[in-house]
Amino acid sequence: MSGLPHSTNNASGDDHDFDLDLDDLDDATLQRLLEEDPALEEELRAIEAAESARAENSEEDDTELMSDTDDASGPMAAAPFAMPTAEEELDALLVHEDLPPMGFDDLDLDADTDLDDDAEPSASEPTDPPFVAAPTHDDLAEYDYTPPMVVAEEEPSFDETTEVDETFETDLSVNVQPVPRINIHAFCATERMTGLIEAAAGDRRLAKAHVTLQSGDARRAAEIYSNDSTPNLLILEAGDSSQALLDGLDALAQVCDPSTRVIIVGDINDIRLYRELINRGISEYIVRPSSPLQIISSIGSLYADPDAPPIGKTFVFVGARGGSGSSSICHNVAWSLAEEMRSDTVLMDLDLAFGTAGLDFEHDPSQGLAEALAAPERLDDVLLDRLLQKCTERLSLFAAPNLLDRDYDMPTESFEAVIDTVKASAPCIAVDLPHVWTGWARMMLQSADEIILTATPDLSSFRNAKNIVETIKSHRTNDAPPILVLNQVGVPKRPEVPAEQFEEALGLTPRAILPWDPVTFGTCATNAEPLMEVAPKAKVTQEVSRIARILMGRDLVEQTSAGFSLKSLFAKKS
Repeated sequence: MSGLPHSTNNASGDDHDFDLDLDDLDDATLQRLLEEDPALEEELRAIEAAESARAENSEEDDTELMSDTDDASGPMAAAPFAMPTAEEELDALLVHEDLPPMGFDDLDLDADTDLDDDAEPSASEPTDPPFVAAPTHDDLAEYDYTPPMVVAEEEPSFDETTEVDETFETDLSVNVQPVPRINIHAFCATERMTGLIEAAAGDRRLAKAHVTLQSGDARRAAEIYSNDSTPNLLILEAGDSSQALLDGLDALAQVCDPSTRVIIVGDINDIRLYRELINRGISEYIVRPSSPLQIISSIGSLYADPDAPPIGKTFVFVGARGGSGSSSICHNVAWSLAEEMRSDTVLMDLDLAFGTAGLDFEHDPSQGLAEALAAPERLDDVLLDRLLQKCTERLSLFAAPNLLDRDYDMPTESFEAVIDTVKASAPCIAVDLPHVWTGWARMMLQSADEIILTATPDLSSFRNAKNIVETIKSHRTNDAPPILVLNQVGVPKRPEVPAEQFEEALGLTPRAILPWDPVTFGTCATNAEPLMEVAPKAKVTQEVSRIARILMGRDLVEQTSAGFSLKSLFAKKS
């Protein structure tokens, strides 16, 4: 069905002139033409039938041509083609294992592609055997088994002569336990291992630990600690020789403190070696780690308390500029986490002087957060329960004091201690971070599990967002980038920076875009109610719920169904 006639009624009986492709017509035009002339459908079907007949004739011609080719003489015509079995491939591999690799001079550049030339040559013609790559010793050992086994491609070992890529994978699914304040000494023999340890040492999860990097192996460590005390944790690279590693560990055992734990990292994947290491008291053996998070996770698991409650996740909300709406989004996302996601949540308002969390949830200002920051050593689970204000069954509030008769220049350690205590009491902690740039504010951003950056589509917010994202990425190389949220989009008569320009400059796609909706937000602020209760079907409410689903890993991708097409209907009927 390749065209459509200009005139549907031709009294003269002449053939119609088709000069318009049917694909150029939309469904509405095609339906209108069919209604105007009922005979048009029959004509179109006749054209389709003619095209189908021509296609069948073409296929028959191709079939005859192939049959003529199959009648050609030669060894290939005498027997049908069959895939070689595994045994035949193995025999060919073993027979030609000593052949040298083919060079460019061996290529036949004048080879004809005709099928007759591809037939096997006669016995009188000298032929060269086909080139087959020489197998390695390990590959041949695998072929000794019966029946033959498929040998997986051997992964290259990382030694000093191997050129490696210094970029490592980031596996965000790895569960990492917090690492306490310990001394870690790492002995590395290769550049890759050195890069892994350096990347791990710079990660936020090892911020409390003190990492020392040295060159050498287990034997070198034994020499050093013969005159010095061993640290809390030793990380050693295995090297290429299992026996050399075991001998070095035996020497190290003579000078190692009983409380020191040892992690071995290597490329040797051998169960017998693993058993020997466990028998010698090694805490962990990591085979070919591809990410610094694997090493950090192993360290955290060694010092994790099995009886301790699960550690909560911190979601830090920060605005690119003042008035971006980050606080409103933070408060409503916290409510959505608690009520929609059914997860116990603590909302911390760190804007100690001017915070609005108390107003949004109709609670009086509290001195609880200020007291906890002033004396973090006194804060425990019992005191924390007394200081938190209940908003709903699952949402608790750490409200700001909103007093201006004092300074709030708290040390970074105080904020860190309070956050650690709160994380042990709830699985979700939403932190409303004010638009300031202090030591404790940087610490909150660097230690957060997720960062939600709210920007408005104006030039100052665009510039600040770019600077914040670049700073965060440079300090959180093993973490996911911030979640970018565009707010107040579509203000009437206001020029705006488009979302595409944000994506190009920041390298981040906005995960949520909240339209300009002053009525809904104004009603929420005046009545001290969340978006879900004021306007559950509003666009801004849906976007806030999307952010909550993203943070909980429950973001659903909407799929649109294919629309109805008259063209596809005709194709099915024909």
